[in-house]
Amino acid sequence: MHIAPHSRARRGLATVAAATGVALLFAGCQATPGESGSTPVAGGTLTYASGDAEPTCLDPHVGGNYPQALIAGQFLDSLVSRNTDGTIIPWLATEWSVSDDNLSWDFTLKDDVTFTDGTPFNAEAVKVNVEHLKDPATESSTGYLALGKVESVEVVSDTVVRFSLSTPDSALLESLSQPWTAIESPAGIARGMEENCQAPIGTGPFLVDEWVKQDHVSLVRNEDYNSPPADAKHDGKAYLDGIEWRFLPDSASRYAALQAGQVDVIDNAQPDTIAAAEKTSTLAHLDAPRPGASNRIELNAGRSPFNDPAVREAFIRAVDVNDGIESLFFGSAKRSYSPLSSIEATGYSDESLFGTDLDEANALLDSAGWTERDADGYRVKDGERLSLAFPVSTNQSIPAEQSLFEQIQATAKDAGFEVNLSLLDLSSWYGVLGENNYDLVSAPYTKVGPDVLRILYHSDGIIPAPSGYFANHSQVSDPELDALLTSASEISDEDERAALYEQAQKIILEGFHILPLYDQQNHFLLGTRVKDARALPTVSTPTFYDAWLSGQ
Repeated sequence: MHIAPHSRARRGLATVAAATGVALLFAGCQATPGESGSTPVAGGTLTYASGDAEPTCLDPHVGGNYPQALIAGQFLDSLVSRNTDGTIIPWLATEWSVSDDNLSWDFTLKDDVTFTDGTPFNAEAVKVNVEHLKDPATESSTGYLALGKVESVEVVSDTVVRFSLSTPDSALLESLSQPWTAIESPAGIARGMEENCQAPIGTGPFLVDEWVKQDHVSLVRNEDYNSPPADAKHDGKAYLDGIEWRFLPDSASRYAALQAGQVDVIDNAQPDTIAAAEKTSTLAHLDAPRPGASNRIELNAGRSPFNDPAVREAFIRAVDVNDGIESLFFGSAKRSYSPLSSIEATGYSDESLFGTDLDEANALLDSAGWTERDADGYRVKDGERLSLAFPVSTNQSIPAEQSLFEQIQATAKDAGFEVNLSLLDLSSWYGVLGENNYDLVSAPYTKVGPDVLRILYHSDGIIPAPSGYFANHSQVSDPELDALLTSASEISDEDERAALYEQAQKIILEGFHILPLYDQQNHFLLGTRVKDARALPTVSTPTFYDAWLSGQ
């Protein structure tokens, strides 16, 4: 559908924002890295040690998990970004407009950008990328779900690309800001999945030079880089010569390597090491909670016993979360009572629903027919024990969180629930979920903005994406909730959207479909020679485009 330029309702473009308010919380340091008056110095290789699972594929279009996003942001750019106020800002796209019916979006692209293989970035490249994401053979999940309403992409000219939607999508710009929808070289994609997984080709400030599995990825500077997001501190190429991205799954080893100066940055910093680092003058702490959903335990309403709302409520009433967070997280996490991250302005919470009340839990279970107990103290109904399968991914859950789950397990027993925790590697964990062999699950999911609620709680989310992954792990299927989430995804008025999202969150919370815990955690520790590193205000992944090393 072609729409004349003068008939399109123009979206106001965000002004360029300085990157000085990027939520860097540096504790225990006399001087803030990159403070006013310091002059960036070019050169040096930054060493980053990741405790997240090593990706099986560096192409974030394939699958679409957080470890991919962490590293992909170093070599891939997105069409748009977001500043610290939550406003969408230009990146590879310089401006955009939407038609009066909200079904057609035109993006004007930078006209002087090339991929690191020398091929041009243009409208055709964007079209190829969207088609790659939507192709079932790509096995995308996060990107596929984010662009679910995009029906087709049309090349209007080399620098203008048109997205045609099946229904209005008020979250389209937020979706396009994410690393899972970042833009790759069409020539790189054409090599096939195996080769593209090994070294995706982007327009970013660095490029993949080498990947030694189970050890490291070497990234080198893109000498021709000229496409930073609008809130970057400088133009042109990065200051760093490169980045060595190491995989160190053991948290104690990561912290020891940071203390010894063997690495410059670590992620997945544990609560005890954060507390220790904040007492030093040699380390800095970057606290960057993720947007979208809170970290939560989801109760599988798709099978017994949690298909009974009374049993779901009984479990919520039985468990004690607050004491565990207070004792295990050293102040690095604050209890949440919302489906959404605290950084989302549309978050709704209700603390009254989550007070521990063992008497109420027992009364609810009695009313649901779980009146007997066996010799071990667990509830029994019709000869069946009240047992809950709780698979936990060791790649996604830090030790403190696993200890919290054990405390939840212990307090649930007082009401008669048997919680069977099983620690699994990521592949086995995905397998258990795919087989619907779980009752409780903590499944991190990151998406910019409140539209994450539609991904996680609309009944459509019970249907697997081409990768086999499905996002609605609580398996809530409620026509009223579906209608609210659908309407919110189509309405552009922010106040109307906020009201709909509040109603949706009330249904989720009052139906006892989830047990909110705290914001999804992103804690990075940095040696003080690292200056001007920050987390992108999209999905809180680190970016080292502006970063430099003192003492070079």
